Parts: sequence; structure tokens; C-alpha cells
Amino acid sequence: MGRGVIEYCYYTMSLGPLAFDADFDGGLPSIHLNPYSWTKVANIIFIDWPAGTGFSYANTSKGYSSSDTKSAKDNYTFLRKWLLNHPMFIKNRLYVAGDSYGGKIVPMVALEISRGNEAGLQPQIFLQGYIIGNGLTDPNIDYNERIPYAHRMALISDEYFESAKISCDGKYYNPDPKNLQCLYDLRPIQESIKNINRGQILEPKCKSLAPKPDDLGWDQTLVEDDSIDHLLLPSKIDGLWCRSQTYATSYIWANDPTVQEALHIKKGTITDWTRCNNSLSYEQNVESVVQYHKILSKKGYAALVYSGDHDMVLPYMGTVKWINSLNLTIDDEWRPWNVNGQVAGYTKKYKRNDFYLTFVTVKGAGHTAPEYKPKQCLAMLDRWFSLYPL
Repeated sequence: MGRGVIEYCYYTMSLGPLAFDADFDGGLPSIHLNPYSWTKVANIIFIDWPAGTGFSYANTSKGYSSSDTKSAKDNYTFLRKWLLNHPMFIKNRLYVAGDSYGGKIVPMVALEISRGNEAGLQPQIFLQGYIIGNGLTDPNIDYNERIPYAHRMALISDEYFESAKISCDGKYYNPDPKNLQCLYDLRPIQESIKNINRGQILEPKCKSLAPKPDDLGWDQTLVEDDSIDHLLLPSKIDGLWCRSQTYATSYIWANDPTVQEALHIKKGTITDWTRCNNSLSYEQNVESVVQYHKILSKKGYAALVYSGDHDMVLPYMGTVKWINSLNLTIDDEWRPWNVNGQVAGYTKKYKRNDFYLTFVTVKGAGHTAPEYKPKQCLAMLDRWFSLYPL
């Protein structure tokens, strides 16, 4: 009996079996085998969601409208139909996985599967657990931890942080607009971190094609960061390498007619492949999925939740905070985990009856971890699947 992973992610650069040649200098980018592909330890179905993402498409304009709840139901429907069309995989152990915004969708899909099984819907899906990387769970928790994280990483001074902590009463995300002292104290913080690459705080910040107003949303409301949903193009700053060069390579490759023909993309369905399609109609109608985790924690599944510890888009501190809100029992205290004799990060394990949640930080990784530390993340996944301590 094998294992399967159904993966939801806003953009995956390092999980699949192929990778782009980093030395691309024109023409059609070449690809090579990825030595750290997650397909080495599992069969993976990658899903472009919602319709209009990647090479996916809808036959009607209405089909391009979606939401959090609709995404969860649609993906469960897809999975049931796929398994019925491929019955040889029905008995495989299944894990639902996703990163970034997929952190919201993963527990919702997992709960849809669980409830469908309980209702007797066919096929019965052998759900074992779920995996979330650098995931959004609750913006009031995750986004609010950006400033405490920036302080912990020495990006803002003790004085700035303590002043804002008092005046904002610890609420930095969507602060009270009438709290003028809080808004005033947030300004030097914004100034201190505005030129930091929030996807990986140690890497250079590169220009985006269409930057948002208000400096990427880090104004008084600190709403969101463009690292999640904005296109990055090649840019060199004083000769520094920009990660966005790799993203641009994917545009050239995916929009090549011969590539699309080889991939059997239906002609006329995709005008231009884009890394993130911002033209779609999508309603974020579930603000927090903490309650989904609480329900799943009573059903005996396994959960792997990991964070790149240099990600300021969705800092690991927010992930720790919502995990603690589940009131689980600590099964294994915080400790380092190693790859090839070197510390690869830190881990802590929680449990509730037959439910186990393993939290992992990936040292030096950004948003999202496998892109920055593919070797370490493959080792993490392999050990977790094998029930071997990290």
C-alpha cells in the first residue's frame, strides 16, 4: 500500500521531480531532475486552484468565481472523482498538503474528507493526516506576529517595539484607527522594515512588476505582503542575485507553444500563464481555520506543520501561537533536528489522544521553506512519513 499527497500551494518551486537550469541565459530554459523532489517519498497530485490558476480553466465565466468554502468542497469533489477514475489508488494512505494561503484550505479539505467518510460517501478515502508549510491560519494571529518577529530578529529597536506594544496593546494588525498613539508608534517600525525582503529577510528585496500602493500594504493597517500574490521579475541590485530570476524563467518556459503542446494544454484556454492570477474573483469568506484544527485534533489524524524561520510574511511565531491555542499536550519538548550532522531547525511535538501534531522550523528558510532548503525539507518529510523522530 502506497501513500499519496494532494498538494495545494500558491506556487511550488522545489517539490516536483523537475527543476529549471539555474544558468539560463536565453532561449527555452532547460530542466533537470530535482534530487530533492517530494515524489521520492510519495505519489503527489498537484492541484491548480481555483480555476484560472496555472493551466486550469473553466468553461463558463461563473466558473472563475470561487471562495474558501467553495474551494474546499470543489477539491473534495475532484478527489472523489479522481479516485473513482483511478481505483488502484483508493487504498493508498492520503495526506492533504499545502503552503502559504493553502494553510487555510488544507484543514478545510481534510475536514470535508473526514465528514464525507463519516457520511458514507464513496469512495471511502484513507485520510491519514495533513501537512502545512508557512501557512496562513488566522490573519489576526499570523499577521499580528510580524512586528514581534521583526523585533526578535533585531529589525526594529527595543524602544520602538515596547512603545508600540503598550500603545497598541499588542494589536498591530488592523489597529483601532482612533488610537492615534498606536498609529504614530507604528510609523518608525514601518520605516525600519520597509526595505526588508519579507519572504526571506536575509535576501535582497527585488522590484515587483506591479507593487501595491501603501508600500505593499504595510501602512497603518499592515494588511498583507506582496510576496504571496505578486509577480516578481528579474532585477539586479548592485550585482546581487534575486530569487525572482528563477520565477521569470518559469514564465518563459510555461508560455512557450511547444511546451504547452507537450503538456497537452487545450488551445484557447490559457492566454498567458502567470505565476499568480490576480484577475480571478475570489472571496476570502473564512477568516480563521483554528476551529477546523480543533475539530481535526479530535479525530486521530497526524499533522505536520513547518515554518521557514526567516519568513516575515507568515512568521513562525504566529504558527506557534495558534498551535498553543489548541490546548494540546506536549509529547516531545522543543529540540534541534539535524541533517548530515548539522542543525536543520527545531521541532516540538504535541498530542491529543490519537492525534499528533509535529511542529518544525527550518533554519534559514523563507516563504516557503522547501524552496530555500529542499534537502532538509525532504529529510523532514521522509522521517515524518516513516514515523521516525526528526
